[in-house]
Amino acid sequence: MAGEQMKPAATLLLVLNFCMFVIILGIGGWAMNRAIDHGFIIGPGFDLPAHFSPIYFPMGNAATGFFVTFSLLAGVVGVASVISGFNHVRFWNHDSLPSAASAATIAWALTVLAMGFASKEIELDVRNARLRTMEAFIIILSATQVLYILVIHSAATRR
Repeated sequence: MAGEQMKPAATLLLVLNFCMFVIILGIGGWAMNRAIDHGFIIGPGFDLPAHFSPIYFPMGNAATGFFVTFSLLAGVVGVASVISGFNHVRFWNHDSLPSAASAATIAWALTVLAMGFASKEIELDVRNARLRTMEAFIIILSATQVLYILVIHSAATRR
Protein backbone atom coordinates (compact mmCIF):
# COMPACT_ATOMS: atom_id res chain seq x y z
CA MET A 1 0.00 0.00 0.00
CA ALA A 2 2.87 2.39 0.75
CA GLY A 3 4.19 1.85 -2.77
CA GLU A 4 1.00 3.32 -4.19
CA GLN A 5 1.82 6.64 -2.53
CA MET A 6 4.90 6.97 -4.75
CA LYS A 7 2.91 6.53 -7.96
CA PRO A 8 1.93 10.24 -8.32
CA ALA A 9 5.54 11.31 -7.71
CA ALA A 10 6.78 8.87 -10.35
CA THR A 11 4.15 10.10 -12.80
CA LEU A 12 5.05 13.75 -12.18
CA LEU A 13 8.76 13.03 -12.69
CA LEU A 14 8.02 11.09 -15.88
CA VAL A 15 6.01 13.97 -17.36
CA LEU A 16 8.68 16.47 -16.34
CA ASN A 17 11.50 14.34 -17.76
CA PHE A 18 9.58 13.72 -20.98
CA CYS A 19 9.10 17.45 -21.55
CA MET A 20 12.77 18.18 -20.87
CA PHE A 21 13.98 15.31 -23.09
CA VAL A 22 11.80 16.62 -25.94
CA ILE A 23 13.25 20.11 -25.48
CA ILE A 24 16.77 18.63 -25.52
CA LEU A 25 15.92 16.82 -28.76
CA GLY A 26 14.55 20.01 -30.30
CA ILE A 27 17.55 22.17 -29.48
CA GLY A 28 19.99 19.35 -30.27
CA GLY A 29 18.27 18.78 -33.61
CA TRP A 30 18.60 22.47 -34.41
CA ALA A 31 22.30 22.42 -33.53
CA MET A 32 22.94 19.29 -35.58
CA ASN A 33 21.05 20.73 -38.57
CA ARG A 34 23.02 23.96 -38.35
CA ALA A 35 26.30 22.04 -38.14
CA ILE A 36 25.41 20.01 -41.22
CA ASP A 37 24.28 23.08 -43.19
CA HIS A 38 27.23 25.29 -42.21
CA GLY A 39 30.00 22.74 -41.66
CA PHE A 40 32.92 21.85 -43.87
CA ILE A 41 32.20 21.23 -47.54
CA ILE A 42 34.05 18.12 -48.62
CA GLY A 43 33.86 16.69 -52.09
CA PRO A 44 35.75 16.30 -55.34
CA GLY A 45 38.26 19.09 -55.76
CA PHE A 46 38.11 20.17 -52.11
CA ASP A 47 40.96 19.54 -49.71
CA LEU A 48 40.36 18.77 -46.07
CA PRO A 49 41.06 21.71 -43.76
CA ALA A 50 44.24 21.38 -41.71
CA HIS A 51 42.42 20.71 -38.42
CA PHE A 52 39.42 18.83 -39.76
CA SER A 53 37.07 17.34 -37.17
CA PRO A 54 34.00 15.27 -38.10
CA ILE A 55 32.30 16.78 -35.07
CA TYR A 56 32.63 20.41 -36.13
CA PHE A 57 29.95 22.86 -35.03
CA PRO A 58 30.02 26.44 -36.33
CA MET A 59 28.65 27.73 -33.01
CA GLY A 60 29.98 27.09 -29.54
CA ASN A 61 33.45 25.77 -28.79
CA ALA A 62 35.51 22.59 -29.06
CA ALA A 63 33.20 20.64 -26.71
CA THR A 64 29.99 21.57 -28.54
CA GLY A 65 30.05 18.70 -31.02
CA PHE A 66 30.48 16.09 -28.33
CA PHE A 67 27.91 17.77 -26.08
CA VAL A 68 25.26 17.94 -28.80
CA THR A 69 25.90 14.38 -29.99
CA PHE A 70 25.65 12.84 -26.53
CA SER A 71 22.69 15.06 -25.62
CA LEU A 72 20.82 13.77 -28.66
CA LEU A 73 21.62 10.18 -27.66
CA ALA A 74 20.52 10.87 -24.09
CA GLY A 75 17.32 12.49 -25.37
CA VAL A 76 16.35 9.57 -27.58
CA VAL A 77 17.10 6.96 -24.92
CA GLY A 78 15.38 9.20 -22.34
CA VAL A 79 12.17 9.35 -24.34
CA ALA A 80 12.28 5.56 -24.72
CA SER A 81 12.79 5.19 -20.96
CA VAL A 82 9.80 7.46 -20.31
CA ILE A 83 7.66 5.18 -22.48
CA SER A 84 8.83 2.20 -20.44
CA GLY A 85 8.23 4.23 -17.27
CA PHE A 86 4.64 5.02 -18.23
CA ASN A 87 4.09 1.30 -18.77
CA HIS A 88 5.44 0.65 -15.28
CA VAL A 89 3.23 3.35 -13.73
CA ARG A 90 0.23 1.89 -15.53
CA PHE A 91 0.74 -1.62 -14.12
CA TRP A 92 2.76 -0.64 -11.00
CA ASN A 93 3.97 -4.13 -10.11
CA HIS A 94 7.23 -6.03 -9.72
CA ASP A 95 7.03 -7.42 -13.26
CA SER A 96 7.17 -4.02 -14.94
CA LEU A 97 9.85 -2.55 -12.65
CA PRO A 98 13.01 -4.13 -14.17
CA SER A 99 12.46 -2.77 -17.67
CA ALA A 100 11.54 0.69 -16.40
CA ALA A 101 14.48 0.81 -14.00
CA SER A 102 17.06 -0.43 -16.50
CA ALA A 103 15.89 1.93 -19.25
CA ALA A 104 15.86 4.85 -16.81
CA THR A 105 19.35 3.95 -15.57
CA ILE A 106 20.77 3.81 -19.10
CA ALA A 107 19.11 7.15 -19.93
CA TRP A 108 20.51 8.64 -16.73
CA ALA A 109 24.02 7.37 -17.53
CA LEU A 110 23.91 8.97 -20.98
CA THR A 111 22.52 12.17 -19.47
CA VAL A 112 25.38 12.31 -16.97
CA LEU A 113 27.85 11.75 -19.81
CA ALA A 114 26.28 14.65 -21.72
CA MET A 115 26.40 16.69 -18.50
CA GLY A 116 30.16 16.11 -18.39
CA PHE A 117 30.51 17.59 -21.86
CA ALA A 118 28.18 20.42 -20.83
CA SER A 119 30.48 21.28 -17.95
CA LYS A 120 33.46 21.27 -20.32
CA GLU A 121 31.54 23.51 -22.71
CA ILE A 122 30.70 25.87 -19.84
CA GLU A 123 34.37 25.94 -18.87
CA LEU A 124 35.43 26.88 -22.42
CA ASP A 125 32.87 29.72 -22.29
CA VAL A 126 32.02 30.47 -25.96
CA ARG A 127 28.44 29.42 -26.75
CA ASN A 128 25.07 30.87 -27.67
CA ALA A 129 21.82 31.10 -25.70
CA ARG A 130 20.35 27.89 -27.13
CA LEU A 131 23.37 25.88 -26.09
CA ARG A 132 23.24 27.42 -22.61
CA THR A 133 19.57 26.41 -22.40
CA MET A 134 20.42 22.87 -23.45
CA GLU A 135 23.20 22.72 -20.85
CA ALA A 136 20.77 23.79 -18.13
CA PHE A 137 18.20 21.18 -19.14
CA ILE A 138 20.84 18.42 -19.22
CA ILE A 139 22.05 19.37 -15.74
CA ILE A 140 18.48 19.45 -14.38
CA LEU A 141 17.66 16.16 -16.12
CA SER A 142 20.60 14.41 -14.54
CA ALA A 143 19.06 15.19 -11.14
CA THR A 144 15.40 14.51 -11.96
CA GLN A 145 16.21 11.25 -13.74
CA VAL A 146 18.11 9.85 -10.74
CA LEU A 147 15.27 11.06 -8.50
CA TYR A 148 12.80 9.10 -10.65
CA ILE A 149 15.00 5.99 -10.36
CA LEU A 150 15.06 6.38 -6.57
CA VAL A 151 11.28 6.84 -6.42
CA ILE A 152 10.45 3.69 -8.36
CA HIS A 153 12.98 1.66 -6.39
CA SER A 154 11.75 2.95 -3.04
CA ALA A 155 8.19 2.06 -4.00
CA ALA A 156 9.32 -1.46 -4.89
CA THR A 157 11.07 -2.01 -1.56
CA ARG A 158 8.01 -0.93 0.45
CA ARG A 159 5.69 -3.63 -0.85
